[in-house]
Amino acid sequence: MNAQSSASAAGTIRIGGELAASRLGFGAMRITGKEIWGDPPDREQAIAALRRAVELGVSFIDTADSYGPAVSEDLIAQALYPYPGDLVIATKGGLVRPGPHRWERDGRPQHLREACEDSLRRLRLEQIPLYQLHKPDPKVPFAESVGALADLKAEGKIRHIGISTVTEAQLREAQRVTPIASVQNRYNTADRSSQALLDLCAVQGLAFIPWAPLQQTEANPAVAAVAARHCVTQHQVALAWLLATSPVMLPIPGTGSPGHVQENIAAASLELTAGEVATITAGVLPHPGASIPPDLRRGAEGE
Repeated sequence: MNAQSSASAAGTIRIGGELAASRLGFGAMRITGKEIWGDPPDREQAIAALRRAVELGVSFIDTADSYGPAVSEDLIAQALYPYPGDLVIATKGGLVRPGPHRWERDGRPQHLREACEDSLRRLRLEQIPLYQLHKPDPKVPFAESVGALADLKAEGKIRHIGISTVTEAQLREAQRVTPIASVQNRYNTADRSSQALLDLCAVQGLAFIPWAPLQQTEANPAVAAVAARHCVTQHQVALAWLLATSPVMLPIPGTGSPGHVQENIAAASLELTAGEVATITAGVLPHPGASIPPDLRRGAEGE
């Protein structure tokens, strides 16, 4: 695997069926301060991480107005504006931050309108390529929140609409209001509770953006065996597994370190065998009395 590989090795995906983006993206939550609050400890390093991602072929960056709050969007504009012509910026609204450690939902149409317009201003965009409802608000009918985004799309302020942290029923409800281009739910080697929703996205051609793609990687023992076999990190294996799991998968690993950006993007060139993918999906190595699959034997034996 080439440490200097480009995100283009992961291929592309089309948001809304027409907006091409690299299938290995960058999540911009971690370029903010501790607990996703305030400025990063090293602003120049955060800017360098964003620029390094784009240099290495990333053309999809995911953020939200609540990251900082506002800090992530401001940094993206400072680092990358004027934007490359192929860069797809996705942001989200619907969560507010009254203080550190606090994430409160606000799905009122008026709030979403204000949030979208503020994001447009901070990102220096005339239209947001992909705008996502960050989380359904139980105090507001879901269709009303989605309807607010549909209105903003009709006004040209949003190109495509996505939803995040939703159920299959909520996806179908949103689709009765307006076309949906993407779903962003938690999904990783240790948590596949959204598998049915991922499968539905694959059938419908919707982008599936897994949040927390590297969380609890060490909880899946098969990942370590595969990493040892390929002489790579467990996080790189987790990203390669996500890419191999579904053609609509669009992982967005996040970091504030340019070095970690390069390490994550190198995973685009890591090719796992079908046996390795299946074993990671199963989540466990064979029991001690079982034979180890040939494509895992070397890694399992620590060679």
